[in-house]
Amino acid sequence: MWHRSLWSMVAVCAALLVISLHEHASAPPASASGVSTPRTAASTPECRSADLSADYRARDAAAGHRYGVVRLRNTSRRTCFVQGYGGLSYVGGGDGTPVGAPADRDPGATPRVVLAPGERALSRVSETVAENYPRRTCRPADVDAFLVYPPDATRPFFVEHPTTGCLDESVHLLSHRPFHG
Repeated sequence: MWHRSLWSMVAVCAALLVISLHEHASAPPASASGVSTPRTAASTPECRSADLSADYRARDAAAGHRYGVVRLRNTSRRTCFVQGYGGLSYVGGGDGTPVGAPADRDPGATPRVVLAPGERALSRVSETVAENYPRRTCRPADVDAFLVYPPDATRPFFVEHPTTGCLDESVHLLSHRPFHG
């Protein structure tokens, strides 16, 4: 008689386990890193320029180089994602005239970064100081700002960043990495 009760209890526990697994399998796993899972990413729209703001934060400097990050912040009321490289270049002349070559892309993983309202994605930026090059080669010019394009966007942001660039496009002063969380 006791084994009939034991088998009944085992059957009930197994049924509850199956029901529990079924209910929780449909929910996407949480991610502390901000990188979404495939299920979340499929239902989350890509951020548009209208959803974002951009700024730059200097981080460090060493031997003719400066380092910092371009930050994209989700200013919308909806969750969206960014993935990959944006565009980055110097502009000057007070009117957004390009100064020199656009940023080179440093290799790196391109995670899909899901941004809830208020959250940020970062792209590391490396700048070589224009004074490292001979004046004749560089042809120095004043820079007013970075021109920052979010990934897959056509509307850029002007992010104030006064410095000196090189008009000669064979001189590459900028490089950046993909956006990450």
